[in-house]
Amino acid sequence: MADATPRERAANVLAASGRSQVPPFMVMDVMAAAARIEAEGGHVIHMEVGQPSAPAPRTALNAARAALESGRIDYTPALGIPSLRERIARHYREFYGCTVSHERIVVTTGSSGGFILAFLSMFEPGDRVAVAVPGYPPYRHILTALGCEPVLIETSSENRHALTGEALLAAHRKTPLKGVLVGSPANPTGTMMSREALAHLMAAAESEGIRFISDEIYHGLDYAFPAVTAAELSPHALIINSFSKYFCMTGWRVGWMVVPEHLVRTIERLQQNLSISVPMLSQVAAEAAFAGREEMEIVKRGYEENRNILIEGLPKAGLSEFLPADGAFYLYADVSKFTTDSHDFARRMLEQARVAATPGVDFDPVRGHSFLRFSYARSAAEMHEAVARLGKWLT
Repeated sequence: MADATPRERAANVLAASGRSQVPPFMVMDVMAAAARIEAEGGHVIHMEVGQPSAPAPRTALNAARAALESGRIDYTPALGIPSLRERIARHYREFYGCTVSHERIVVTTGSSGGFILAFLSMFEPGDRVAVAVPGYPPYRHILTALGCEPVLIETSSENRHALTGEALLAAHRKTPLKGVLVGSPANPTGTMMSREALAHLMAAAESEGIRFISDEIYHGLDYAFPAVTAAELSPHALIINSFSKYFCMTGWRVGWMVVPEHLVRTIERLQQNLSISVPMLSQVAAEAAFAGREEMEIVKRGYEENRNILIEGLPKAGLSEFLPADGAFYLYADVSKFTTDSHDFARRMLEQARVAATPGVDFDPVRGHSFLRFSYARSAAEMHEAVARLGKWLT
């Protein structure tokens, strides 16, 4: 660099790190494009983002107001407010019938903070971690930014688009894996793993010393059959959950982990240094949210209605192929008879039909070019309107 110009030297100093060169989370780009249309007076049906349209439960809002009235919003212990950790542990007894010690509960800044803490505590740079595709994009993007190698394992309709023990072990035999991450209900497919399927996958992982992470952020939003937590099946699994989806608290940025006992202190040290603690106000609201379950069940029934509207209406509009929507609030639709470029298709659909959806290539770099993800977390009226608009646009 001795003969470099001042401009070249400055550019080198300001260059972004290699580890930061991850792809964008495409759904955020779709949201931005939709916002530009709305700023010009257009009316967009938002089916791109996995965000409940309902607010947080009243119990959570009232608790937050009361906390603000007190005048002090302080740091909390790095692992979370003790009463919230105890309430989450109680949730496992009440909801799943399994015992989880509150000492294994770690409160996080949403599930996103949980993924960072989990990956940092469990893996070294260069470690290979399996993720199913189609799957949530930040799984692989965060792993990449932390220096790990995401290993994409394609799923198929034969196994209801769930990762199997056989597929995991086949990938492990090619080049050893250090971990595997699965979600059920899954994003973007909405498919779920049965107890038997999850137990089989976890047993396969443990037999080879592959560390297991279970993303359970959509638990509570299950329609086909009750979701099973990995905490019921093994004390060695690390579970990540959040108040964002079932409890409609996306912007509060509060979630939790159930961690193996030997990782509690490790994760506590990481949390101390990375964020000190999760915002106190969010934690207070989260604890009170558990008392709002009746309200949230009404919201869930609305999702079920929306799901039925799309399952019945989309085929009439021209989109007849989609994956089983067992849970969450997504429908992953095959658009291959219209396009092999889901990104361009989503762009044109937004501009011309004013319906926003997320390109499948965001979730599956290989086969996602022929899929779109539709979120049905909005109102029933909007779902009917979306079906009508798509029917006109596609015919």
